[in-house]
Amino acid sequence: MAKHDANPIFIPDPGSAWEKHKVTACQVVKLGDWQVMFYIGFRDEAHAQIGLARSRDGISNWQRHPANPIIRPGENAWDHDACYKPYALFDGQKWLLWYNGRHGGLEQIGVMFHEGLDLGFK
Repeated sequence: MAKHDANPIFIPDPGSAWEKHKVTACQVVKLGDWQVMFYIGFRDEAHAQIGLARSRDGISNWQRHPANPIIRPGENAWDHDACYKPYALFDGQKWLLWYNGRHGGLEQIGVMFHEGLDLGFK
């Protein structure tokens, strides 16, 4: 394998408060003509949320989902400080997305569901 000459291919959006610090830990899946990326966006080192983006070639022209972040921490919930480390799959009827949530020093795993294949890109 060889590194792509134009790395990095995806960088934080300084205009988005929720991901301005850094983006990390992506999972990319093929969905029709698109490569769809689930990723972590950090507003600062301690606070993270999960975003979604897509690209035709998986390298350039990434389009962020209009509803980003797609997974946000719950108010005083088990994932109050951070939602990160996504892993998603489509089971034929719905998307399942497992992720780590953190509140203080306690980190646990949760799951989100999204009915249907369409992820809502415009």
